[in-house]
Amino acid sequence: MTVRTRFAPSPTGYLHVGGARTALFNFLFARRHKGKFILRIEDTDAARSTDEATKAILDGMRWLGLDWDEGPFFQSAMYDEYRRRANDLLEARLAYRCFCTSEELAQRRDVAMKEGRAPMYDGRCRERKDSPDKPYAVRFKSPLTGSTAFKDEIKGEITFDNSTLEDLVILRSDATPTYNFCVVVDDALMGMTHVIRGDDHINNTPKQILIYKALGKPLPIFAHVPMILGADKTRLSKRHGATSVMAYKEMGLLPHALVNYLARLGWSSGDQEIFSIEELIEKFSLENVGKSSGVFNPEKLTWLNQHYIKSSPAKELVPLFLPFLKELGIDGAGDERNERIINTLKERAKTLKEMAFAAAFYYTDKVEYDKKAADKFLLPEAVPVFEALRLKLSGLKVFDAKSIETASIALLDEKAMKLGALAQPVRVALTGGTVSPGIFEMMEAMGQAKTIERIEQAEAFIRERL
Repeated sequence: MTVRTRFAPSPTGYLHVGGARTALFNFLFARRHKGKFILRIEDTDAARSTDEATKAILDGMRWLGLDWDEGPFFQSAMYDEYRRRANDLLEARLAYRCFCTSEELAQRRDVAMKEGRAPMYDGRCRERKDSPDKPYAVRFKSPLTGSTAFKDEIKGEITFDNSTLEDLVILRSDATPTYNFCVVVDDALMGMTHVIRGDDHINNTPKQILIYKALGKPLPIFAHVPMILGADKTRLSKRHGATSVMAYKEMGLLPHALVNYLARLGWSSGDQEIFSIEELIEKFSLENVGKSSGVFNPEKLTWLNQHYIKSSPAKELVPLFLPFLKELGIDGAGDERNERIINTLKERAKTLKEMAFAAAFYYTDKVEYDKKAADKFLLPEAVPVFEALRLKLSGLKVFDAKSIETASIALLDEKAMKLGALAQPVRVALTGGTVSPGIFEMMEAMGQAKTIERIEQAEAFIRERL
């Protein structure tokens, strides 16, 4: 048997982190078993489905690296097939025409609720023999007795009393199909072997099992993943922070940091926290998905992101880093210093956005001095020191941190100065402030010409204030 899994979002909004985790689990399961991962867009809600939302979902999937093998397929292209299958059930008397109007149904629901009964359809059209010349919906004929059970790969054995399952509408009166029916037809026709989805779908599962059986199709294996909760143990929503996958991209997270975090949110492999994508594929199993909900922890995600920034080669970070520079009005494309600059910042940066902000001083033509820093360190006595340092730096044939440090120590010895007395004025001259990466590594990254130019600008600034 070739394993076939799917991710089937509705294009009514962005790709939510909960949906992304469901997609990830399906992707990992398929890859682990050398199967196929299918993407299906469930766009039967025409009023709410948009092309923009579809694009957002596809963009989010691509950014996370969740490459699908087939699709994207669109349910809206399958309407004729759904209607054919509904007619098959009508002919087999496994479904029936319901002529009740929406107003009648609403009135009966209100009465049932006032009487303390479940607001289910009462089945009055179930055995109707006449065919009035009026609009009708098609309802699936659920069994009135017995139970429907299934073994969930995560939750274990689950049983539903059939008396709690109403005769659900599978075709509305305008002949549009409904969610539970479309899902079964699609999964059956696409040969899904495993349906891995959020546990908010558990109540749909017995209805879908009954439709599978009515259509004469084999059942897939079901696995329902617990929901993701916020810190207050309620369902994750915007009040807990960003919930859109692409919002995390915009915040400067690396895609694999989010993938790693989502994988560990409800799944474990011993005490290991950091996983490459290859390790996730090798180790992922449904047996190790927890039964309880995972709590989304933004601080843990930030920690993971910082780890990945720190451990990623600068060359890999450059294309991810440049768009954040662009947001600051800086075009760093083609700058041969980019990798060196990133190497001075990646040890401390929590996000790419933070890194770009910290890197801005490297790229500007003229640095802006913090007033307090300038008043404290850009003083007349710094001018001769700056002049002497420029001469030493200009004479370096190799402009690297080691050579810069050697030249600077020689200057300190000549002037009988301590490093702090040189480093802080130079740091302000180069960056405009008193905080920066290591002074010698920073000068190497900035480059010989730019470093000397900045020191000259600081000298001119001091002279203008005299």
